[in-house]
Amino acid sequence: MPGTQGRIRLGVVVTRFIAGAGGVALRGALALDPDRFEVTILAGHEGDLLDDAARAGFGVVRLRRMRPDIAPRSDMSAIRELAAHIDGAGYDVIHTHSAKAGLIGRVAARWQRVPAIIHTFHGFPFHPYQSRARRAAYIAFERALGRITDRFLAVGSSVAADAIRLGIAPAERIRAIGSAIDHVPQATTATRFEARRKLELPASARVVGTVGRLDFQKAPADMLAAFGKLSPDAHFVWIGGGPMHAEMTRKIAATGAGDRFHLVGERRDVADLLPALDVFAMASLYEGIPCSVVEAMECGIPVVATAVNAVPEVVVPGRTGLLVPPASPDQLGTAIQHLLDHPDLRQRLSSAARENLGDRFDVRVLGSDLTETYLSALGSAARITSVAPMAWTA
Repeated sequence: MPGTQGRIRLGVVVTRFIAGAGGVALRGALALDPDRFEVTILAGHEGDLLDDAARAGFGVVRLRRMRPDIAPRSDMSAIRELAAHIDGAGYDVIHTHSAKAGLIGRVAARWQRVPAIIHTFHGFPFHPYQSRARRAAYIAFERALGRITDRFLAVGSSVAADAIRLGIAPAERIRAIGSAIDHVPQATTATRFEARRKLELPASARVVGTVGRLDFQKAPADMLAAFGKLSPDAHFVWIGGGPMHAEMTRKIAATGAGDRFHLVGERRDVADLLPALDVFAMASLYEGIPCSVVEAMECGIPVVATAVNAVPEVVVPGRTGLLVPPASPDQLGTAIQHLLDHPDLRQRLSSAARENLGDRFDVRVLGSDLTETYLSALGSAARITSVAPMAWTA
């Protein structure tokens, strides 16, 4: 049954309500018509965007048992915790984001017979750097979860194509969407000066930077190695924290580059800091389409990125940016230095990149895509019944 005043009750389940998947989920919820949807965010207790969701008028449920790492006993408790909440809330739609929340949320929603279950792939939990057995196990889990999912969304066409190719999602139930981004300021002389002032960087320095978690996926050690290829006047800024912060601090100190390679931690003013950069660089080993890459392009910052997953959909080699192979820091450093040395190329790439984005990453487009997906799932006469709910909780 619809929620208050006939609105559709929507539960959005996210592992960590932070930038990335959490940011896309929040912007999508904000883009929905509040007269049609009653939104509740259900997320692990870690999440600096939860207060933003509450201020926006959304319900907020902090899931005490939700963890980002693999923990079977804790995961079973998280399923029970979420299922208990769903049982009393009467959701019409449960929409999960990313791998762990996708497991916990879809199983709990199926257990409680929620009318429509939606999942967004921001990437996959499997990747080429895992053992063959682990990768196969993750794919098998995703295929099983796919049988209890009504609609799929994928951040990037290649992510959607992989889901279809691997038998995770059928063609008729998956849709590629854009990672909606907020407004970002344009890189101008004034915004660059102010951003560098905030970061305490020399106004005349050549500055490269990135935004992301300090973890294995983002390959910060590769970025540090690439930085070693740059000219001595270059500075690097890493915006974001994560589990590899202490390790990277030690590695930076060992190179003697601590006065030029800056770990600035989590920041709420990322958009205002982007104009400080001459080049945005990404060293990730696997990705969907990172919001930070799109934000850099909208800001007018040229991009060098690794050619992984859906990234080439926006970083078109030689047209909108430069691509290098993953796990190749020498090539990454060479490409960054090439852009630093060729300002005309930087200008050409950044102009083409902004034009190429069009309205694909506009939050209004995401809101429309979500609304159509929710209504389609709710209006579908066919329900997926091939997997018994209790089989997941034994």
